[in-house]
This record gives sequence, C-alpha cells and structure tokens, in this order.
Amino acid sequence: MSWLPILILTALVFALAVFVLKLPRTLWTLFGSALLFGLAGYAAQGNPGQPSAPASPVRDDAAQSGELMVEARREFYPEGRLPSRFVVTADAFTRRGQHDQAANFLRNAVAENPKDGEAWLALGNALVEHARGRLTAAALYAYSQAEKVSPENPAPTYFLGLAFLRAGEPANTLTLWRELLESAPADAEWRGPLAVRLERLEAILGVTERDGSVETEE
Repeated sequence: MSWLPILILTALVFALAVFVLKLPRTLWTLFGSALLFGLAGYAAQGNPGQPSAPASPVRDDAAQSGELMVEARREFYPEGRLPSRFVVTADAFTRRGQHDQAANFLRNAVAENPKDGEAWLALGNALVEHARGRLTAAALYAYSQAEKVSPENPAPTYFLGLAFLRAGEPANTLTLWRELLESAPADAEWRGPLAVRLERLEAILGVTERDGSVETEE
C-alpha cells in the first residue's frame, strides 16, 4: 500500500479544519504539528500492508448517554437556531462518549464568544461527564457563566440540579428544581416535563415539602 493516500487524507483533514470548521489561525501550527506527529508515529510503528481489523466500538451506553445529553440540552433552545460551529463539533464527540475532546472544542467556543450561553452550558455538561458525574469547580464555573449570560434560560439551573443529583446531593437538586418550577411562566413548554421529573425525584427519594423545607418521610 502506498503512502500517497495517507498524505492526501492528512492534507484534506487540515483543509477541512481550516476552511470548513474555521479553525483559528493561532491554532494552525498546533493542529498541523499534531497531524505530523501522528504521521511520524505511524511511520515508526504502522504497517500499511497489514490487513485491516475491526476497531473496538465505542461503548453503547456512553454513546446513548451522550446522545440523550445533547437532545436534552437542545430542548431548552429554539429549534430553528443552530448552536455555534464549535458546539456542533463538540456535540459529535459527546454523542460518541468522548467528553474530553468535546470539552476542548467548547473551550474554544467560549474563548471566541464568552456570551455564548449554550456553549458554556455544554461545557459544564461535558466536564461533568468527563469527571464521571463529579461536579468539579470548572464545571460549576461553566454553569454559572451560562446562567450569567442567559439569565432568562432555565437550562443552566436545570442541568446544575442534574449534576448535583449525579454527585449524590439530591437535596440541592430538589431546591433548584423547585425554585425553577415556581418561577416558570405558566405557558413555558418546559414547565410540564420539569414538574414530572421533580415529582418522580421526590417519589424516589421519599421526601415531602413542609413549610418550604425538605424532610425525609418516616
């Protein structure tokens, strides 16, 4: 097998990143170096003539979880308004369960546009997923920025509550979701689904609200 197809493919990947994905000029050298490093590693250890073998597939549960996370986030944004190109690319990695790569693209998104609330929210989600459910300081900051730049959108509060739930702090989730539901406009499309999820969570935890506080039922 000739090396020519591999070199052509490398050039096409670089052109795609620069002209289609609009990779910032400051990252051209870094991206090109990464491609050359990969080629060097393949030249040292690869065998182009060796018959191909099926790659190990990405875990189905990770892919399904990523797909659901993206779909859940998009429910809080207008259907006709697409997110930025960085978020679109990051979503592709999220759907494959590759949350660290997704977070890298999302960092570029918020660096380019710090007022992109959906990018900040997606970054918080990616960081929580990458940390296997832990609400890290970086994720908490991303959620706070998402709420700061888009205070009218309930998504940051909802997903922060979800992150607290995954982190084993359901009391914080109940507090956030109850406050969100109380302040929700009567005609908000997300009000009904949130009420159902809150009711299910209360049933699972066996808690009840008395005088504005959360108490465990005996």
